[in-house]
Amino acid sequence: MRALLVVNPSATTTSARTRDVLVHALASDLKLEVATTEYRGHARDLARAAAESGNTELVVALGGDGTVNEVVNGLLHRGPDPEGLPRLAVVPGGSTNVFARALGLPNDVVEATGALLDALREGSERTVGLGHAAGTPGSQDEGVPPRWFTFCAGFGFDAGVVGRVEQQRERGKRSTHSLYVRQVMRQFFGEPDRRHGTITLERPGGEPLENLVMSIICNTAPWTYLGNRPLYALPQASFDTALDVLGLTKLSTLTAGRYGRQLLASSPERGPQGKHAVSLHDLTDFTLHSQVPLPFQMDGDHLGLRTSVTFTGVRRALRVIV
Repeated sequence: MRALLVVNPSATTTSARTRDVLVHALASDLKLEVATTEYRGHARDLARAAAESGNTELVVALGGDGTVNEVVNGLLHRGPDPEGLPRLAVVPGGSTNVFARALGLPNDVVEATGALLDALREGSERTVGLGHAAGTPGSQDEGVPPRWFTFCAGFGFDAGVVGRVEQQRERGKRSTHSLYVRQVMRQFFGEPDRRHGTITLERPGGEPLENLVMSIICNTAPWTYLGNRPLYALPQASFDTALDVLGLTKLSTLTAGRYGRQLLASSPERGPQGKHAVSLHDLTDFTLHSQVPLPFQMDGDHLGLRTSVTFTGVRRALRVIV
């Protein structure tokens, strides 16, 4: 099998020596080409070139969720084609690796490589659904380039946390779970609209949901991890359905504490619930509008401020080795 290995040399949990061992292991079973990313967006460009070449059967992403997201967007540059596009494989090398873990892959780099080789020998794969987000026609964000996401997006509070974490990482701080917790607290106390939401969700055939303070969009469960603890914002979300949405209409100190505790105690059977929490399951098309520009993130990548985003849940979008 002809394969391209896209390596993020800045991946949090892999050293140069570990990467060399992984390359040697993969090359023993694959006709392997190795490409190292050199700039933001490079993984997308490499995957796009591999998809358009027609010669590559598999693209392996070695890195965190950001690297995987770029590779997916490169593969799907011209849209989904599960039978015609190269398959995707993931070797987790980031600090959280939500997509890989949601697929059931080991979080250890070496174990994940072994699992990947076993899956290739056995021909084990699945076709997963993905989320798609674009600027809303007629809005000031209409011209924003569309983008795919693999496990989650966020509009409002959680995206602000992601932005704060990215700022700290640019200053040289390591991406740790304690760093995320500190930025959650800073975002909460600095959030100007946490008592009266500015977001409205509109969907075909349904009543608008108004005055949302924040919204989380999930393509799978769990939503994320705190260390080894999975957090289930939307337990019913699945790679086999469209998108799930959690909206909160209030984020006072009391409600934030309640929903924070519920998240920490969440399970595949139960997520956050209460009169200020609204959950929607298996939405194919919907739009989020905000009265003021709010932070927006996809797969843990902060994408700046938006006032309107249109989402689509696309079933059976990409084949993945598992």
